[in-house]
Amino acid sequence: MRKHLLSVDDLTVDDIATIFATAAEMHDVQRREVKKLPALRGRTVINLFFEDSTRTRSSFEIAGKWLSADTINITGKGSSASKGESLRDTVLTITAMGVDALVMRHSASGAAQQVAQWVDASVINAGDGTHEHPSQALLDAYTLQRSLGTLEGKRVLLVGDLTHSRVFRSNVKCLTRLGAEVTVVAPPTLMPSGVDTWSREAGFATSYDLDEALPKADAVMMLRVQRERMSGGFFPSAREYTVGYGLTRDRLAVLGPDVPICHPGPMNRGLEIAADAADAAQSLVLDQVSSGLAVRMSILYHLLAGEGAS
Repeated sequence: MRKHLLSVDDLTVDDIATIFATAAEMHDVQRREVKKLPALRGRTVINLFFEDSTRTRSSFEIAGKWLSADTINITGKGSSASKGESLRDTVLTITAMGVDALVMRHSASGAAQQVAQWVDASVINAGDGTHEHPSQALLDAYTLQRSLGTLEGKRVLLVGDLTHSRVFRSNVKCLTRLGAEVTVVAPPTLMPSGVDTWSREAGFATSYDLDEALPKADAVMMLRVQRERMSGGFFPSAREYTVGYGLTRDRLAVLGPDVPICHPGPMNRGLEIAADAADAAQSLVLDQVSSGLAVRMSILYHLLAGEGAS
């Protein structure tokens, strides 16, 4: 792997396979009584989050600690950025303390790419605006691959608020690279501008009709309606969105019992996904969390462990 993980574009198919192979080994650590490996002893990882997070921040923190790295969390509200300090001054101040990696989430698209040009530490993009979230795409693909056996030729639906979703953008790149046949489904107001051109170039399909696409799916990933990023009416009401694009109880019955259901979280139960679907036997929502820890341990390991590390 390269020094940074800023985008799925940074990774070859072989890189992804290597991350997944190591993640499978890291998954075993979760079942141990003592969950500790010495691989990153002496390394320091800073989780620098300018946006709220539960799953990503905590899993990167646990991943670093289980690999014996010194892991520190810094939030935008708890940093000098809240006093008006620039992003550049904040990250240069932090990395001047000799840290080895920055795991960064920021509201501005491209922020992680910019920070990587300023600092010597490894930078991991934990979500930048509506741009990308590469570790989420990796853990989603890893979860689905473990469930389906392979992604080659599998028909995967990504459904929901595509306009504001960095998860969608990273997942399309990762899943198609691994051979999946991806279809993205959204109402016209939440389908990104220029998606038709991108879909032709990247090799995925678009649809406005969930009920037509659903019976053909081998896996379904529901995406959160990001109301905090919306200004104006993207749909008339929550009820109308659910009727048209929610994974309701009736739509759950259309899916086969072996069709995995994913959601990157946090879930708006009753809006984009019904409780019946979120808690169904085929739901992989909690598997994604467990897989996320293993994948993020693998990412940290490959970025920070020495060549001779075992």
